[in-house]
Amino acid sequence: MSSTSGRPLRVGMIGCGNISPAYLTAARKFPSFRITACADVLPERARERAEEYGVPRACSVEELLDDPELDVVLNLTIPAAHAEIALRALRAGKHEYSEKPFALDRRDGREVLELARERGLRVGCAPDTFLGGGIQTCLELINEGAIGEPVAATAFMMSHGHESWHPSPEFYYQPGGGPMFDMGPYYLTALVSLIGPVRRVAGMTRITFPERTITSQPKLGQTIRVEVPTHVAGLLEFRSGAIGTIITTFDVWAAQLPRIEVYGSEGTLSVPDPNTFGGPVHIRTGTDREWREVPLTHGHTEQSRGIGLADMALAIQTGRPHRASGELAYHVLDLMQAFHESSEEGRFVEIESTCERPAPLEPGEI
Repeated sequence: MSSTSGRPLRVGMIGCGNISPAYLTAARKFPSFRITACADVLPERARERAEEYGVPRACSVEELLDDPELDVVLNLTIPAAHAEIALRALRAGKHEYSEKPFALDRRDGREVLELARERGLRVGCAPDTFLGGGIQTCLELINEGAIGEPVAATAFMMSHGHESWHPSPEFYYQPGGGPMFDMGPYYLTALVSLIGPVRRVAGMTRITFPERTITSQPKLGQTIRVEVPTHVAGLLEFRSGAIGTIITTFDVWAAQLPRIEVYGSEGTLSVPDPNTFGGPVHIRTGTDREWREVPLTHGHTEQSRGIGLADMALAIQTGRPHRASGELAYHVLDLMQAFHESSEEGRFVEIESTCERPAPLEPGEI
């Protein structure tokens, strides 16, 4: 890897599937890195993405990993390949930033963290939506004491799954999928960024529909055998003493629950959808007669996937910690696995991992 002093980091993207256009589009507004190569197991897909978005080079995965001019690997592969590609990138001397989840289990996640420390390289991981203006505004309100001490929180991701719209929804119902591993990272990352790390959890899970029928194209009518829990209910005890409740499900047809609420000793904060970067943000204190909307204090309220990578690139340049870190992502992975273990074993699960609560963004920092 060449010196990164005084220039944008050169990024090679592995995985040119459904999420890649969001990264390629948003990358144009971040001066701290440039996507200069892309690769995919389907070479024609890499060529199409390169042509569509002006990426200088499409190549094989092996060629990308062997390229000494690249500083960072952006890992947009399927969840089952996240840890494998991360390890290959680190062994090639490159920093690595991955889509969520960090890995499929703790063992693989620890191996990635340990190798990164050994090699003196950075690893980061989505989601980075907590760096958007919506949740950053909520973080500022909590830090300045607008709702007092956080005492509890709720988080709800209620849906009926992906087979009605996704072109290839099978992996959402295989190991590494399910509502907790698919959408839980958004909600848990938001909660940890707002309240801090978790001490222990309890969970209950079920599979409501053992077989699903695809109603989207191009696989209309094909059936999926469900291999992972599709309804996960959990309790969280934060290290601060706050208590959280979370439900992630692919088993409900409709709901009217909030996305996230944080309950403080002096008021309640309504947090926007953690799968978005913007608002709205609402607050109601003990002296308010009704909810009031709070103007957003930070930018990046539009689609900004890659802001976590941009922050990591700046952190590499300046030597400071980055926010969408491997440690944060591993803590979230630890929580997700613990919910399933708690349900299977009928007990609370103590969380051995921890992480620093990510530092707030300064307005205009990235």
